Amino acid sequence: MSYVDEVIEQITKENPGEPEFHQTLNEVYKSIEVVVDANEEQYRKDALLERLANPERQIKFRVPWVDDEGQVQVNTGYRVQFNSAIGPYKGGLRFHPSVNIGIIKFLGFEQIFKNSLTGLPIGGGKGGSNFDPKGKSDREVMAFCQSFMNELYRHIGQDQDVPAGDIGVGGREIGYLYGQYKRLTKQYEGVLTGKGLTYGGSLARTEATGYGLLYFTREVLKANGESLDGKTVTVSGSGNVATYAIEKAQQLGANVVTASDSTGWVYDPEGIDVALLKDIKEVRRLRMSDYAAEKPSAEYHEGKGVWSVEADVALPCATQNEVDIDDAKNIVSNNYFALVEGANMPTTLEATKYLQDNGVVFGPAKAANAGGVAVSALEMSQNSERLHWTFEEVDNKLANIMQNIFKQIEDSCNKYEQGNDYVAGANIAGFEKVAEAMQAQGIV
Repeated sequence: MSYVDEVIEQITKENPGEPEFHQTLNEVYKSIEVVVDANEEQYRKDALLERLANPERQIKFRVPWVDDEGQVQVNTGYRVQFNSAIGPYKGGLRFHPSVNIGIIKFLGFEQIFKNSLTGLPIGGGKGGSNFDPKGKSDREVMAFCQSFMNELYRHIGQDQDVPAGDIGVGGREIGYLYGQYKRLTKQYEGVLTGKGLTYGGSLARTEATGYGLLYFTREVLKANGESLDGKTVTVSGSGNVATYAIEKAQQLGANVVTASDSTGWVYDPEGIDVALLKDIKEVRRLRMSDYAAEKPSAEYHEGKGVWSVEADVALPCATQNEVDIDDAKNIVSNNYFALVEGANMPTTLEATKYLQDNGVVFGPAKAANAGGVAVSALEMSQNSERLHWTFEEVDNKLANIMQNIFKQIEDSCNKYEQGNDYVAGANIAGFEKVAEAMQAQGIV
């Protein structure tokens, strides 16, 4: 049994009931095996893979709060500080009923390599709670966020751990969290990113993940002799990532014909109306069925089905494992040229392999959706220097970062003869930087 297989077996056994974490561990470690084999003696001696797969710190805590009826509610909070070899922990907070330690560990492990790829000095971490902000009043969300921060503040700081937003954590939640942190610590510092523009936030942070996804997709297509201009694109999701991916795709000349939420999806052959989508989802907080009701050219369908539409490029931007083997077969049969991941690990391992085996160019999330954390790091820089850059300055830096990420991937693919297996290229490029830093810093 190879060193990689030994570690996968060991870590899986030691962390039962965490399928998402097992999935990302398998994906990353199997794809870096060529690097590990070339350095096996030293890596074994240093237990490098074992140390990398075990978080430096896992924090779990109770979050009591009072709802509008006066009833005390209790949720569970998490922060997994995975790896600080190249910088302070950096990664979002997710508030969603599905959150558990396994999901937070999967996201934190992915974050190590994603952050490494950005070229910025940030380590990997992730956090969140099984609290669901949907349907809650502003006062209830504030009560929860303040209680959550009453514990989290002990473990974070601008040079230690800098959380951001994720699913269920937008500008409102970041504001409440930051206010409570400042109240508790008496520190006005860049400890959270995704802040409002009036108190240390960065222009282009809202658009960053979606825009970055398209900048990366543009590089993927260019490297394979194609461009976005004139392409038909399908997008899943209708949250922040999906909305701004649609906006940027259309700016780059593509026609985006789908969007979805947890109840259903729309097909709009005239192209998704971004202004209407933002109004429906960000302002009125309605469903995709309401979009279809207000856009005569749109068809609404319940359940899943985005990938049954014929198109050139697929951009899954909803949630983990949303693209399964049946979806992959639909994508292949509909002659898609590429799938580039906007959400975190939205494609199952089986579906990923099927797409790659059938010639669909595949762009992995840890590279493609790194734009969000990249601009979060740029926000940290602005906070530290007491500066405020223009939208154009931040957007240009983001485009350059995504271009450099793809170049790193291509270089790794060429160095280790991986062809256009961008999954392997991304994992190798991210891993080598972290491994070198870990070895330089001793056994810690």
